[in-house]
Amino acid sequence: MNQKIWSPGPGVNCWRCGILLFASAALTLLSACQTPTFSAVDEQKLAQSDPIVLREGDSVRVAFPAAPELDQSNVQIKRDGRISLKIVGEVPAAGLTVAGLEKELLKLYGPQLQTKQLTVAVETSSLSIYVTGAVLQPGKVISERPLTALEAIMEAGGFDYAKANQKAVAIIRHQGGAVQRYKINLKNELSGRETQPFSLKSFDIVYVPEKFAWF
Repeated sequence: MNQKIWSPGPGVNCWRCGILLFASAALTLLSACQTPTFSAVDEQKLAQSDPIVLREGDSVRVAFPAAPELDQSNVQIKRDGRISLKIVGEVPAAGLTVAGLEKELLKLYGPQLQTKQLTVAVETSSLSIYVTGAVLQPGKVISERPLTALEAIMEAGGFDYAKANQKAVAIIRHQGGAVQRYKINLKNELSGRETQPFSLKSFDIVYVPEKFAWF
């Protein structure tokens, strides 16, 4: 008796090709979901602080070692970005670093100083940080002191531990007309491992992504 040997027809082959294409697309999508869109950067390099840039609302102290009568404390940068000082009057300050303001003040005070020395120090600085993603109270965080990424998240109610991916927290920073993106692993810091905290700047955005999960 002749045995009929079954062989797949062209329709079955197409069906198998479709399955393979679907699986390939699914793997590509899964890879994209697991890989953050923010490029990974060495955490210690990230933690290196850039020079502090003065902004509206900050208060500074200006001291003259050889002319203490000119010293001024708690000089606030006004809404127009200026500070008001003795003798020289209104001086632009917002957008300058501390060293940059010192340089500008030396130009202005130079003719009045026998010893051309002065120092500028930040007395108070309010940070405005935006925290979003898998946290309990997303929104704007305002602080009168410097904040790290982890501290800002705690100010926003802490992680939503059922959803938060603590290993891929993103920091988005607008600086010098460009957008800088960083990825940091806060899982290590929470577990007590020795890490270098990431210091935030005003108007940074802290985004806590959600864990990938199968449905």
